[in-house]
Amino acid sequence: AMKDITAPVIAIALILAAVFVPVGFIPGIVGKLYQQFAVTIAISVVLSAFIALSLTPALTSLMLRPTEQTADSKGLNQLFYKFNQWFERVTQSYANGVRKALRFAPLVGILLLGVYGGTFALFRTKPSGFIPTEDEGRLFVAVELPQGASGIRTQAALAQMAQIVKDKVPAVQNVVGISGLNALNFSFKSSSATMFLQMKPWDDRKEASQQLFGVIAQLQKEFSVIKGANIVVVPPPAIPGLGNTGGFSFMLEQREASTDIKAFEAVVNKFVGAANQRPEIGSAYTFFTAKTPGYQLTVNREQAKKLGVPLTNVFNALSTYLGSTYINDFTKYGRNFRVVAQADTSYRQDITALNSFYVANQAGGQVPLGSLVSYKLVENAPLISHYNLFRSVEINGDAKPGYSSGQAIEALKEVAAKTLPADYGYDFSGLSREEISSGNSTFIIFGLSILFVFLLLAALYESWSVPFSVLLAVPLGIFGAIVALTLVPKLTNNVYAQIGMITLIGLAAKNAILIVEFAKERVDWGMPVFDATMAPKMPSGTA
Repeated sequence: AMKDITAPVIAIALILAAVFVPVGFIPGIVGKLYQQFAVTIAISVVLSAFIALSLTPALTSLMLRPTEQTADSKGLNQLFYKFNQWFERVTQSYANGVRKALRFAPLVGILLLGVYGGTFALFRTKPSGFIPTEDEGRLFVAVELPQGASGIRTQAALAQMAQIVKDKVPAVQNVVGISGLNALNFSFKSSSATMFLQMKPWDDRKEASQQLFGVIAQLQKEFSVIKGANIVVVPPPAIPGLGNTGGFSFMLEQREASTDIKAFEAVVNKFVGAANQRPEIGSAYTFFTAKTPGYQLTVNREQAKKLGVPLTNVFNALSTYLGSTYINDFTKYGRNFRVVAQADTSYRQDITALNSFYVANQAGGQVPLGSLVSYKLVENAPLISHYNLFRSVEINGDAKPGYSSGQAIEALKEVAAKTLPADYGYDFSGLSREEISSGNSTFIIFGLSILFVFLLLAALYESWSVPFSVLLAVPLGIFGAIVALTLVPKLTNNVYAQIGMITLIGLAAKNAILIVEFAKERVDWGMPVFDATMAPKMPSGTA
């Protein structure tokens, strides 16, 4: 028995190692995802082969005893007898089917070509993905009140949201809110806030409504009662550090000369509106706005020159009175204190406070600051970001249920081609960028795996043609996998599916090696090819 199986076992171990070891050296995020799995499987296969060729034969010689199961057997032996009879019939039926297929080999070849073509076509039509969004037990809630809303109003909205979560969302365990910060785009303003939600353990959230997407839908529904607030509930990114949220991250860039910020805002709003009309997009949103109220101050330089007031004095006075200026640090009572100069709160509550500020001129006199500075109410952007040195806006969102992230990315590209002016462009960041960059790596990974298998088989059989009898069985396993993914629309061809397919390459090659190895040995003994092919499939005692 060991003489018959030693070569196939060694070949199987080497083939599986050849499939997984090269995958572990792929660079980038995709390589990191494959690496742990690949190394673990490769080491496990080698250890399994060593045990199969050393410990297992020894244990078999000690523990295996000849037994006979007949129709008159009792207990477990009767069950084994019935199973053996059933297995013998199945094996005989399979052998008869293979015999008939070999007699119509050209038709089987055509059928295989059809399977190969179908596999390729299904791969082209199956939506691709990168890393699916998972339930990590936490959520982010970004809050944007009307521009210019006070911090007191924002805190009141946060308190109302926290009460809603406590009373109506039982899946959430803890709530933390921060006023004045939008953690998704890191803008600091009084009308922004962020909530961090920690959900209960997974064992306590068995129902679909208490899992990730069910909780997000419930929160969006409950928060809709807060009028005038733009509230977005998002999950964290699947890989920490790649973006601030799950879903796609689209960077809209103004690549030519910067125009008025209002025109830029109009382009952004037009793109977001068009993206939300696409069936592949569940939601697309951005927190960019150019409607934050503010004051534009204009210094009358001629007047300042006439009154002998240096412009630096005017700007320093504005900065100190309305903002703050660091003076120094001093130590007293063993503690360090920082000195910061600014106008008292009661003297900078309104823009008209400019009339109560004074600035020194070159003659040592005091000139009212209001006589040198005029102001007007304007709207502007509180935060202007840049990506690749271009003025940019980050647009986040996710794919609609039933569509993959790959389809959402393609939809965004099509919308950009139709709506963006000639001087605008786009890029992707976070997980979306990694998904696009890893798009071509799938075929490279599969190609490398099959190439290594082929080279190893060629060395094993000392032939360039025999390995094809093993490799031609690989697409059949891949075909079954892609058919299963196609029949279940919610499953996408993501990284996890690709890892499974790489495993199938090794398993399909393993099964083919067993048959080819036995058949090749019998051909070397002088048996005809047809009989040698059928021999590994014949039930025991069948000629």
